[in-house]
Amino acid sequence: MSNQDAKLGHIPDVFKFAYEQRRLSGEVKVAAFERLADLLTDQSGVIRYKLEGDVDAMRKPRLTLTIDGSLMLRCQRCLGGLGWDLSVRNALQPVRSGQEIPEEELEDDEVDAIEIDGDLDVLSLLEDEILLALPLAPRHDECGTLRPEGGAVKESPFSVLSGLRAKN
Repeated sequence: MSNQDAKLGHIPDVFKFAYEQRRLSGEVKVAAFERLADLLTDQSGVIRYKLEGDVDAMRKPRLTLTIDGSLMLRCQRCLGGLGWDLSVRNALQPVRSGQEIPEEELEDDEVDAIEIDGDLDVLSLLEDEILLALPLAPRHDECGTLRPEGGAVKESPFSVLSGLRAKN
């Protein structure tokens, strides 16, 4: 499978991919990630990825996913751009749809089980892992806050109440 196919398509049999220890790598434009768009101020740039198939000591399929790049997130204080370095490295254990996942595997923090029902959509997998890696509320260490139109600072309606309370 070529890198171009992976950007646009699927891995038809992820279990075979893992057992044959295949590797897939490439670059995807940030603009290709539709669900990520609302969290960014700029969709330029590329994300580099590498997906490697393998089997663990118990002959269970495993995928190692590495994602690197830079994103321009939206600061939740000032709504301006915030440069953020993306670096993800996850071990994933594919499990067939409907197959029960043993409790000890659910408790293993080093490997995440993913349910596979048919093909593996590489672009969706990348976007899911990127979204999971993002900070909940990205913000600059120090930044100004937005002001109402005209730049004037509106007085809080509660400041009148605090003034009344102070008089009593």
